[in-house]
Amino acid sequence: MDQNHQENEPHVLIFPIPFQGPVNCALKLAELLCLSGIHVTFLNTHHIHRPLLRHTQVLSRFNRYPNFRFETIPDGLEHENPVSGDRFEEVMDAINAVSKPLFQEMMVSGHLSSKSERPVTVIIPDGVFNFAVEIGLELSIPVISFETISPCSLWTSNLNLPALIEAGEVPFKGNDLDELVKNVPGAQNILRRRDLAPYCRLSDLSDPEIQRTLREARTIPLAQGLILNTFEHLDVLLLPHMRNLCPNIYTIGPLHSLHKARLTADTEQSSPETTFSNSVWEEDRSCLSWLDKHPPKTVVYVSFGSLSSTTVNQLLEIWHGLVNSGKPFLWVRRPGSITGGYDQTQLPSELIDHTARMGCIVDWAPQEEVLAHQAVGVFLTHSGWNSTMESIVEGVPMICWPFYVDQFVNSRFVEEVWKVGIDMKDKCDMVIVEKAIRDVMDVRQDMFTRSARCWANLSKESISEDTGSSTRNLDRLIDDIRVMSRSTR
Repeated sequence: MDQNHQENEPHVLIFPIPFQGPVNCALKLAELLCLSGIHVTFLNTHHIHRPLLRHTQVLSRFNRYPNFRFETIPDGLEHENPVSGDRFEEVMDAINAVSKPLFQEMMVSGHLSSKSERPVTVIIPDGVFNFAVEIGLELSIPVISFETISPCSLWTSNLNLPALIEAGEVPFKGNDLDELVKNVPGAQNILRRRDLAPYCRLSDLSDPEIQRTLREARTIPLAQGLILNTFEHLDVLLLPHMRNLCPNIYTIGPLHSLHKARLTADTEQSSPETTFSNSVWEEDRSCLSWLDKHPPKTVVYVSFGSLSSTTVNQLLEIWHGLVNSGKPFLWVRRPGSITGGYDQTQLPSELIDHTARMGCIVDWAPQEEVLAHQAVGVFLTHSGWNSTMESIVEGVPMICWPFYVDQFVNSRFVEEVWKVGIDMKDKCDMVIVEKAIRDVMDVRQDMFTRSARCWANLSKESISEDTGSSTRNLDRLIDDIRVMSRSTR
């Protein structure tokens, strides 16, 4: 590519929030843009970039793209490993104190500014980075927000939070968590109070999480566009209402499926590798060989994601429920995810004996491959959005035990709207765990399997080469980035 043509190419800055799920999504989006010839600078904070380089081949992978580069920015965090969700506020405080002013300097007068040799022409920040939207508006640089949480949560608990407060539905009055939420267009008769994000249960509206969400609700509609990891059929109830507030929405999900399809179709970037890891945790691939030993749809896959943590009591309730179900299980237990003085030497002997015979426990697993394995019959999940989408794509029913933010809404939609699983929120009891496993894998297996297969087929249609809605939306996003970049210059 000659220098003049390179200089005329758009230059997109992607800035994800520094956690496993958002970084994973953002890297897939970055590669899709690189395949189209767009220049991409990927901005990570130091805290997340270190383990990403340690546990993946991401540098050698992206070296194939001369139009891609990593940048890092200090964040004031000294933790060697990624932190759990209970330290989310610590991460956000550090970003606001350390990263935000550096990002502003970088964009106003630094090496990514209009004064540089290759200025940024479009910013794609995580939706929670409201300061990036404000800086883009100030500098007349187009901003397209990228929300890696679910659309159903973004709409119900984030963008509608001001209306819920104004209507007096938040904070909650009384203790009835099963009362229906009335002031969320498109979700009437679906959402109960207990299905909203946990911060809606707080009585203090000055809480930092509520205030940050209110700022997000104000700034997202100011961006020139909004990227969502979903497909049109999946969120058909809510997308028309969301477009009243944010008209320019790009639904490009399932993002991991669209990413695989584009890589496969691109002959220049074709590779004998079938999967690529963006994990900030080291994956134990031995669990795939363990799965190979089991018949189809017989294994319970258990993973509570990269941020969630469990107490020792919760761990034991879930463990007993798994053992009592009589099903083989593959369980991902992230290092540091168990709180409260876990001592393996004090475990009941029946748990140890059964796990030796029927179970496999690993620190981290290649989840997309695990869910695609024929042996997996159900996914006991925290209902994170990446996990939910990956399960839908593979047609695997879910048992949902949410911990955090969008997971509470996701689990409700899994059971009540998409009919692909059971919502187990606010409960952690071995009897309930055992019953849910037997219900999904035995009692109502045919019903859940049919529904899950239907959504899997619709997800595949969305990324079809010619007619898929997500394929068309990705192409429109690329075209719009080019148009926006010309106006920036």
